[in-house]
Amino acid sequence: MESFDGFKDICVGQLLTRLAALFPHHEALVGPDSNRRWTFAELEEWANRLARGLLGFDVQKGDRVAVWSTNLPEWVALQFALAKIGAILVTVNTQLRAHELEYLLSQSESSILITARGFKDIDYIQTIDSLLPVLASTGRTDPTHPKLASLQKIISIETEKYPGFIPFGELEQSGLGVSMEAVRAREGSLHVDEIINMQYTSGTTGFPKGVMLSHRNILNNGYWLGTGLAYSPADRLCLSVPLFHCFGCVIGVLGAFTHGVAIVMVEYFDPLKVLEAIERERCTAVYGVPTMFLAMLGHPEFGKFNCSSLRTGIMAGAPCPEPLMRRVITEMHIPEMTIAYGMTESSPGITQTSRHDDLAHRCGTVGKALPEVEVKVIDPLTQQDTGPNEPGELCCRGYIVMQGYYNNPKETAKSIDEIGWLHTGDQASMDREGYVRVTGRLKDIIIRGGENIAPKEIEEFLLTHPKILDVAVYGIPNEQWGEEVAAAIRLKPRVECTGEEIQSYCKERIASFKIPTTLRFVESFPTTASGKVQKFKLKEMFAP
Repeated sequence: MESFDGFKDICVGQLLTRLAALFPHHEALVGPDSNRRWTFAELEEWANRLARGLLGFDVQKGDRVAVWSTNLPEWVALQFALAKIGAILVTVNTQLRAHELEYLLSQSESSILITARGFKDIDYIQTIDSLLPVLASTGRTDPTHPKLASLQKIISIETEKYPGFIPFGELEQSGLGVSMEAVRAREGSLHVDEIINMQYTSGTTGFPKGVMLSHRNILNNGYWLGTGLAYSPADRLCLSVPLFHCFGCVIGVLGAFTHGVAIVMVEYFDPLKVLEAIERERCTAVYGVPTMFLAMLGHPEFGKFNCSSLRTGIMAGAPCPEPLMRRVITEMHIPEMTIAYGMTESSPGITQTSRHDDLAHRCGTVGKALPEVEVKVIDPLTQQDTGPNEPGELCCRGYIVMQGYYNNPKETAKSIDEIGWLHTGDQASMDREGYVRVTGRLKDIIIRGGENIAPKEIEEFLLTHPKILDVAVYGIPNEQWGEEVAAAIRLKPRVECTGEEIQSYCKERIASFKIPTTLRFVESFPTTASGKVQKFKLKEMFAP
């Protein structure tokens, strides 16, 4: 297959059109069931059909269209269809409940919601019916709803029909009277710096905020991260991280497609399904957070699968302990695994390790700034740059910086300063070579009697204990000291351990003020859909 340098600095819809022209017969997308497959030409034709349908539904440039679904092929087709007509894709977390969905649809002023049937124990159809009880009886949304007055249509991806929901096939049918010239005219009016994607932050402070991202933000970020993996059209990516997250729709879809890489979808993360997909489709790359790789390596049937086709991938979302990276490289046969770091507000990638970095850099740092990105570390109090290896707040600048928070200029101004630096809120340091070490969120720092304690430091230490598989460290209130250190611990299979044993291990190895005073042994951690540990829930679960 002919090699090429990939695509950047173009609109998202144009990417698929160019791939269809350059690699029309190259496999682009494999569905979760492996029976549905699309070449780039076929995926382009499907996206165009949906784009015509959206125009038939009178979707205008800049309209917000929310997609609530697991990793289904329809999600990817919609991502490109919406991009072609300049509508803004609002991504919806698969685990939202009714009041959270209501907030997101209201705050984003979405005019259309496109939904799957549900996820695990969450029935999306029932959830929507509970918010809009008139839907089933009248077949219409409720323009008098105090929060959802903007919502005009609800479309179901499923083949089954539900009262009040427009079947997905009807969306495609609505475009039969719309010409491709109309799609091309709309697409021709778009600019790479216009907003095309809106994702809601996890809401660690206050209510979730809608992060507005442009074509250039997300397409170029995917391009550079894919370049870091040395992607070519010969590669095949196993994608199980959720599409509603930047890890899925930017690093995943756009990181692959900007380099002509085929995507093998897994509807949601399940270690067995991922291992099956890797072996069946001969995948060369796989993404995940550390807990996902732990789950695959720890699965009882792991040894039955052939992962020798794997070459590279990205681990992100949390620090990777060195023992885990060693196992990923050797047992999963991924010698070129990289670590990436970023946040939704930065499209998301800010830094990435090299495929050829040693273990110390791949496990102890998050790599160097991506090309075309500036990074600095500042003293949060003085706002002055820190010296090499001195801690401070990590800031970044360049094409990756979001366009702002939707309808929230006050919070936007808090995050992006007057000269364009995005303040991440993460505590970090940078060495003379440019390698960045992230030590935690500034607001996550545990302050005990005036001592600043980074949870990450204690987590990395506790992982050296031979019986500990995983650990999450957090602060809990203490009358005398202000805060004390607490830890939730997952033990390795078939071992027993006590809190006293752990504390004894700590006493000769770390400062006394860093030793956890509260220890809880757990089977699993509460996590977001993208795999990040929710420490605030640990605090709630184990509140004194």
